Amino acid sequence: MKRMEKLRGILKGRFTTKTLRALRFTKKINLVHLSALSVLVLNLLPSCNNNQTSNSTKPSTNPPKEITIATPSFDADSAYSFVKTQVDFTPRTPGSKAHDKCAEYLTNKLKSYNLQVVVQHGMVSTYDTKQFNISNIIGSYKPELKNRILLLTHWDSRPRADMDSVDMDKPIDGADDGASGVAVLLEIARQLSILKPNCGVDIFFSDLEDDGENNNNESWCLGTQYWIKHPTIQNYNPSFGILLDMVGGKNPLFPMEGTGMHYAPSYIQRVWDIAGKLGFAEYFTDTQTGTTIDDHFFINRDAHIPCIDIVHYEPQIRDYPYYHHKHSDNISVIDKNTLKMVGQVVLAVILNEGGA
Repeated sequence: MKRMEKLRGILKGRFTTKTLRALRFTKKINLVHLSALSVLVLNLLPSCNNNQTSNSTKPSTNPPKEITIATPSFDADSAYSFVKTQVDFTPRTPGSKAHDKCAEYLTNKLKSYNLQVVVQHGMVSTYDTKQFNISNIIGSYKPELKNRILLLTHWDSRPRADMDSVDMDKPIDGADDGASGVAVLLEIARQLSILKPNCGVDIFFSDLEDDGENNNNESWCLGTQYWIKHPTIQNYNPSFGILLDMVGGKNPLFPMEGTGMHYAPSYIQRVWDIAGKLGFAEYFTDTQTGTTIDDHFFINRDAHIPCIDIVHYEPQIRDYPYYHHKHSDNISVIDKNTLKMVGQVVLAVILNEGGA
């Protein structure tokens, strides 16, 4: 089947310009319909405190107990202020003063919430042979625990508005594409210090995700690729990962993204089930999209960590929000309600895994 052949090529990192043009590969997406992946694996995620044993091999005659999900607290005003602070630095492109100032801000914030923080510095080359010093910022909650969850998002902003009609060579604010995911994870870091779940959590702010070249998948997510090749923790093996990308826009849709459906369908199902129990099924839809080249692609393919992507994508128009890679991706597109919703879902996943 041609569609599955194209999919396998994508997942192995083998792209051709002709194939990608045919699939309208805008920024990082290949709109292959994943009908072959529509059957989900419905097993539950392993609990971070999975120490239960069974005294009988006989199947229970009682129906499984319904999981009750408590709606966790999440301060949307706090998250919004984190978005605004990042945007106020001006575009956070590697090599700029704004980039350096924002890195210092993020590092200090994570430390203020009593996380163990490591800043990984490295030199990488972009597709156009420019070299940049990157800063991957990792904050770990309860680093002594073996059972862990990885939460990640990129913190850099795109150096050009290539999807815009004006000033295409100038950088964008990246209020949603970058800052929103960071803001949600900063507020989660603050909540971890209050709720104290019995589950290890690593918050990873990856650098230089957004300076890639269309039709060249390996040119994206350079900070994450560097981290995988130079791990900050040896034998790092979290249970699973959740990537946040564009999680602060108005009227969002978070469909089941294709790369996650290929590598980690049961984790998507579990997270989406929790979102539904919290009353967010209208936004966390069961629509499946094509595969996406984002940080989680490399986490899955190269680090072999099952990782999913919560990303705002419009299945009807087969595209990201209207402001994607445009100057209109500024603070005006951010909705506190969206930040709160995504934050509550991720926090509920953590609390369901580790309790409090």
